[in-house]
Amino acid sequence: MTEWRIGRGWTNEELRERLDVVRTLDRNFDEPTEQMGLDHGWDEYFSEAIVGYEPEGPPMEDGPFERCSRAVAKYEFSDPRIVVGHFPAEDELLGRRMILELKALRMIRYLGSVVVSAVRDERGAERTVFGYRYDTLEGHIERGAEWFLLSKDHETGELRFRIEAVWRPGQFPNWWSRVGFSVLGPLYQRKWHARAHGYLAEIARDPSLPEATVGEEAIVTTPPEVIFKRFKAHHG
Repeated sequence: MTEWRIGRGWTNEELRERLDVVRTLDRNFDEPTEQMGLDHGWDEYFSEAIVGYEPEGPPMEDGPFERCSRAVAKYEFSDPRIVVGHFPAEDELLGRRMILELKALRMIRYLGSVVVSAVRDERGAERTVFGYRYDTLEGHIERGAEWFLLSKDHETGELRFRIEAVWRPGQFPNWWSRVGFSVLGPLYQRKWHARAHGYLAEIARDPSLPEATVGEEAIVTTPPEVIFKRFKAHHG
């Protein structure tokens, strides 16, 4: 059953206890990747934006790409007013178990857990790519997988961030949560995507910006143009 609360969130001690449980959970879907798509009844969405620029060539040492890749790895691109990721800082990225605290209407909170199932760290002659995929675990209000990919084009210097996912509804704690998610979910989803790209653009632009607090304090002065598309499967 998905855990939820109205008003207050969870203390650090409560989250540590729940992380111990999360380490024992399995994915809440069994389908292989090749069977997860519109033709098999899965919804899809993606967003993409140019979040910064560097000089041509591989990423600069401690430059915009490296700063953004650290923020992606630590889930610091997520707007904490919508989704907060809780996990031990010392955990390796591949295999990391995370608790996602999902917030709606400023007072309703849900806990859902995920596991990082794949990592991409590719440094080729023409492009550098870093990112990872996480899969939802038992008790999440969604079922599916999501990729977060940051790339640099060595010829143009463009830094692009892309989020792409396949999903279905998961386990809701009550009927009104399911109805509310179907009505408000697309709005929150689009807002979260836009802010994720905006926060990374700020990190790329300003090397003095504290990455750990960007989601709480940053004001995106020049938000990037975000491409967002959502495709709904036809069921039955």
